[in-house]
Amino acid sequence: MRFLLDANLPPKLIAALVAAGHVARHVDEIGLLGASDTTIFDRAAADGEVRITADSDFSMLLAARGGAGPSVVLLRHVAELPWREHEALVVENLPAVLTDLKEGSVVSCR
Repeated sequence: MRFLLDANLPPKLIAALVAAGHVARHVDEIGLLGASDTTIFDRAAADGEVRITADSDFSMLLAARGGAGPSVVLLRHVAELPWREHEALVVENLPAVLTDLKEGSVVSCR
């Protein structure tokens, strides 16, 4: 699966996703670090990427578009956690939700 990590998550998470067999990149890699949520959401949709974020606005964007995609992995209440805990949340929970993420859904972890 392809993932686009939001600015509020550390780029270090990419290595864990790649090690788990996924393709991943960070918004900073594609020049969208300061872009609006809508711009980032549209780019993820165009590139077939699932958003991984700690920002609930992406869930609202998905709902406003009728769940057409891209899917969103929402990490809740993680701002105070070290990046290794972000990594564990993502890697441990993804296998159980991969099918759901193919369908324009929101998956919340914490």
